[in-house]
Amino acid sequence: MSPSRSVALVTLGCARNEVDSSELAGRLAAAGWSLVEDAAEADVAVVNTCGFVEQAKKDSVDALLEAADLKDEASQARTKAVVAVGCLAERYGTQLADSLPEADAVLGFDSYPELAQHLEDILSGHRPASHVPRDRRRLLPVSPVARQQARRDGHSVPGHEDLPAGLAPASGPPVLRRLLDGRPWAPLKLASGCDRRCSFCAIPAFRGAFLSRPPEEVLTEARWLAEQGVKELFLVSENTTSYGKDLADLRALEGLLPRLAEVDGIERIRVSYLQPAEIRPGLIEAIGGTPKVAAYFDLSFQHASAGVLRRMRRFGDPESFLGLVRRVREIAPTAGIRSNVIVGFPGETEADLADLHGFLCEAMLDVVGVFGYSDEDGTEATGLDGHLEPEEIDDRLARTTDLVEQLTSERAQARIGERIEVLVEGHEDGLAWGRGAHQGPDVDGITTIEAGSHLFDPDREAEIGSFLRCVVNGSEGVDLIARPA
Repeated sequence: MSPSRSVALVTLGCARNEVDSSELAGRLAAAGWSLVEDAAEADVAVVNTCGFVEQAKKDSVDALLEAADLKDEASQARTKAVVAVGCLAERYGTQLADSLPEADAVLGFDSYPELAQHLEDILSGHRPASHVPRDRRRLLPVSPVARQQARRDGHSVPGHEDLPAGLAPASGPPVLRRLLDGRPWAPLKLASGCDRRCSFCAIPAFRGAFLSRPPEEVLTEARWLAEQGVKELFLVSENTTSYGKDLADLRALEGLLPRLAEVDGIERIRVSYLQPAEIRPGLIEAIGGTPKVAAYFDLSFQHASAGVLRRMRRFGDPESFLGLVRRVREIAPTAGIRSNVIVGFPGETEADLADLHGFLCEAMLDVVGVFGYSDEDGTEATGLDGHLEPEEIDDRLARTTDLVEQLTSERAQARIGERIEVLVEGHEDGLAWGRGAHQGPDVDGITTIEAGSHLFDPDREAEIGSFLRCVVNGSEGVDLIARPA
């Protein structure tokens, strides 16, 4: 390969996609490719797409088209090729390739181990065959306890890295990563795939069945991240509460968290994506009571009406969900609790919506992502009766969003006077900003730290990556304002 070959990775979607991009960067760098940030300065732009919901798909297509525009001679960009990878490419494959000829290749997870060669081939004028989608749930045994052996036997499993070369994992070995930014936190993948069959969700079909990474593998990667200067680990998966079920240990996460806390250099550990129906009292205690583990609960409620939840193929009701919130706050009174909800699901009545609103008013969550229902290809919900008109969904989305903005603003105001420890992530307009333990990266609020006489002294506390003890003295929406304690 020519030593001048360069590649830019453009990442959309969730933190799990960020891990995949980081691992792809490690693979490409190991193969001799030069990594650059700006797609206009790269020979190839690799767009790691998201295929979760309609807006994410649109954003991914827009990113591909934007990168493709760089190939126009008038743009004076270096870019010669644009490649689609990630969830949208895996989910739609040849269909995406046919509808988007501007992309020079559409590659699925099975292409990741040979991505460097594929890029070289593309620049040499040889376009690889577009990915042909398949149901990845069928790649592993139905029984979770048989999956680890299947992995060792060489089955293709996205997101698991110790398979022999050429057997199509989705990302590189635990420490074959290249961090693509200087942030003091980094996502760390605990598992891939999902065994749940939520009627609105297509993720299991293109991410596959649930498979845990062995604890030693996770610890190895955590140590490597610490060596890169990472201070906070953000543990990610499609369903973290399932971690260990295929390792014959349903309490594996409770055992892993204290071991991660012992890794030199790691100061905070954050757990994401917990299923309310699967969460255990011992896990609440481990998250709320283990030193260095943030009292942060990312609870995927999705709704509160028992009837809607059943149609979603989920479980719960306002009483059980409020009981879970109370248990969390009994163990960790200042814990951050966030969730996502879907409104306008087929068959949702005004009474169902009132149940959801009543739950939100009582729960007083820190952050709530509100989504209007839309049909997703290949999901059971597309065939349900009771579909609402788009205008009605938009109305319910607006009403729920307005309520959530009011409630989360009140929750932030209630934190005035609290002492929090802020991980400093940046400086802007003469102020430092970062996140407290109750604030997750990217999707939650931030804390702005008021300047003090010593705040930006490089020998003092406000260096990026440092933890600053603060007192909250104001709020703006979900964001907090604090002063050094």
